[in-house]
This record gives sequence, C-alpha cells and structure tokens, in this order.
Amino acid sequence: MAKLAFLGLGVMGYPMAAHLLGAGHSVTVYNRTAEKAAKWASEIGGSHAATPREAAEGADFVMACVGNDDDLRSVVLGDDGALAGMKEGAIFVDHTTVSAIVTKELAAFASDQGVGWVDAPVSGGQAGAENGQLAIMCGGDAAHFEAAKPVIAAYSKASVHFGPVGSGQLVKMINQVCIAGAIQSVSEGLYMAMKAGLDAKQVADLVSQGAGGSWQLANRAGTMVDNEFNHGFAVDWMRKDLGIALAQGKDMGLSLPVTAMVDQFYAEVQQLGGGRWDTSSLIQRFRKMNDEI
Repeated sequence: MAKLAFLGLGVMGYPMAAHLLGAGHSVTVYNRTAEKAAKWASEIGGSHAATPREAAEGADFVMACVGNDDDLRSVVLGDDGALAGMKEGAIFVDHTTVSAIVTKELAAFASDQGVGWVDAPVSGGQAGAENGQLAIMCGGDAAHFEAAKPVIAAYSKASVHFGPVGSGQLVKMINQVCIAGAIQSVSEGLYMAMKAGLDAKQVADLVSQGAGGSWQLANRAGTMVDNEFNHGFAVDWMRKDLGIALAQGKDMGLSLPVTAMVDQFYAEVQQLGGGRWDTSSLIQRFRKMNDEI
C-alpha cells in the first residue's frame, strides 16, 4: 500500500480518490475549494490538506484531475505547488486532459527534481469514475508507468502505456475526436427516427446490436430522446478538449473537418445555455432548428 495525494475533487476526482482509499492506500486530498476537500475526508475518510504542497509531502504518488492547462500548472508549480513538496523518486500521475505541450513542460520540471511523470488522461466519464471502470491512456517512462499501474488499477478497467511523456494526451485527443463524430451521427439518426414517427428508443436498441452500434447510442439514446442532459461530461469541457485536439492537428498539418464542425455545433449548444449539459445534448441543435425548444 502506498502513501498518496489526490489533487482535484470534481465529478471525476472525488470518486477516484475514494477508490484509492478503498483499495487500502493512505490518501490525502486537496481541492481548490477547501470545503469540498473537508467534505471528502468526512464522508470517505483519509485526510485533506490546505495546499498541493502539503498534500504531496512524503507521498509516493501524487494524482491530479483538474480542469485545464492553467489549473494543472497552478497545482504543480510555485511555492505551494505539489512539486515543492514531493520527494525524490516519487511519481506524479496526471489524469487531467491537457495539451501535450504543458505535459512535456511540467514533466521536465519534475525530472529536474528527480520526480517521475505519467500523463494519464481517462475515458469513461462520471459513471466510469464512480464504478472504477475508467480506461486510462498513459505516456511517460515505462518504469514509471509500471510503478503507477497497480495504484491506478483502483479506478480503472484498463490502462495502456503508449510511449514517452505526452503520448497519453495524444491518445486522449484521438478519443475525443472519435466521440465527437459518434455523438453527431447518433444525434442525426435519432432525430431522423423521431421526425419519421418511429419509436426512437426501439430503433436505438436494434441498431445498437448491429454495425451501427456505439457506446453513445447504447448509453445515451434514451436520455437524448427524453431531453435529459443534466448528467455526464459537460459541453464546456468537451469544447476545451476539442480545442486541444484541433490545435494539435494544426501543428501536425492535419485537417480534422468533422471535429471542427462538431466543435462549432457545440458552440451553438453553449449559446442555448447548455455549457454544463452532457455532450449528448448535441441533438438540441435539431430541436432548436425546428423551433422545438
């Protein structure tokens, strides 16, 4: 069992940290809103700290799941950042979806202090975090990944090492690109079924069992038809992720036309007030276009 710190207690981090404690590890948490960290410690157990540095002191592994590049820098760097408290030989495991640029930048700072770095963004959403069934795509030194793998197994169903630092973030970008196209196609298909007067849920059940099946169709069709979006992965975060993917594609000289189109469709959903709706709310564009909302 290891001494751990977990930084960031959002809809993903809160249950992930709980799984670590449940696996028998010693866990100290930090959250920008201190009351939430105190609540976690009261409800789940473990302890909480006032700063990332205090949380990280003496830890074998420091996990983070925060919002974006700037949020990650804020919990890693500076006098109160995690690196200021981490011991030599410890490993930082970053579950945030950020740019490969900031990943490499922070990994270099960590290396200068004798601290390992594994970029380990996740897929599976809130439900995957709560059920301990996340898929984790990792980059970093192979030895650091192998050391971290048994620990992150507490909340994962699979974790794969793809190469040096930044590789995990690249795979997460690909994951989000694939999701964007899938949600758009499911939105089009379901709305077509509804406008044709078919039972859209029945259609989804049948199509899910054939070549047109997807996780989005199997897990989101019902709520999309019922116009329910107060769950899951928020549109605001998806746009952040797609922006990272589009910037990476540009740097690589790649055209990602479907991704760019869906990103703009999500901008329309934000204009409808849906920034915190689940990403499956893409279907709301059709309802808006037909004056149904």
